[in-house]
Amino acid sequence: MLSYRRPEIQFTRGVSLRLLVSAFLGLAFFFPIEASWSAEGKIRFVTLEFAPFVYGENQQVAGPGRDLIAAVCAEAGIDCSFDIYPWRRAQELMKKGEADGMMVIGRNPKREEWIRFSPPHFRTEYGIFVKSDDVLKFSDIAQLEGMRIGVFAPSNTAVQLMDIRDEMIAQGLDSIEIEERPDDASGFRKLAAGRIDAVYSNRDRGRQIVEAEGLADKVRYAGGHQGILYYAGFTRSFADQDLLDRFDAAWRDLFQRGEAQAIIESYGLEPAKLN
Repeated sequence: MLSYRRPEIQFTRGVSLRLLVSAFLGLAFFFPIEASWSAEGKIRFVTLEFAPFVYGENQQVAGPGRDLIAAVCAEAGIDCSFDIYPWRRAQELMKKGEADGMMVIGRNPKREEWIRFSPPHFRTEYGIFVKSDDVLKFSDIAQLEGMRIGVFAPSNTAVQLMDIRDEMIAQGLDSIEIEERPDDASGFRKLAAGRIDAVYSNRDRGRQIVEAEGLADKVRYAGGHQGILYYAGFTRSFADQDLLDRFDAAWRDLFQRGEAQAIIESYGLEPAKLN
């Protein structure tokens, strides 16, 4: 599985944030990827492999998404488990009521129908990746006319790219051709080989793939299109409203004390603003 090395951040007394976070979470929050319980008073979170936000490492769910949720659960006194599945399977488990929550997910109207979202956790952006020898400095969708663009689907990213296509058509521009990929890394490999013109991706996820696939000399980020927020989300069939209220209150407490931001920033990522 892919891994992502977090940078060390030192506090004034010389104690690393990593050690403090590890001590805070404790051994109670190290769950195997294939854990399978969900019961009253507990929350089972499922997610996809989505480095650098969340990923599998040493048979554990790891990354800032997991660390953040585990810290919130500890603050709220809630037992939480964490599993990684393919994206379709994770959504299926949620809709069947076999999982309670998801981590590091984007928000859109269709998901609002069956997911109750937490306050935002991460801020990032969607943007365009091109080959390194492409001179494009992306700033306007008109620059994408006639391009064949890869995107991971089904995903919120794909929904946004479809919106771009619809907007281009509405403006009378030559449309783009969307190539949906079942995994996001394969689109970057096709781009590096010159088989597509661009990839539309989360900026931080895309940069991690480029590094992990050894494509830094072949693929580059051409510019951002839209800022986005990532959340935790809970199935609307989850009946324990008190538990969810405790989760949200704990998140806000951690954010107000700066602890949530510290976890996220220790991985070189950007925390969302508390709304």
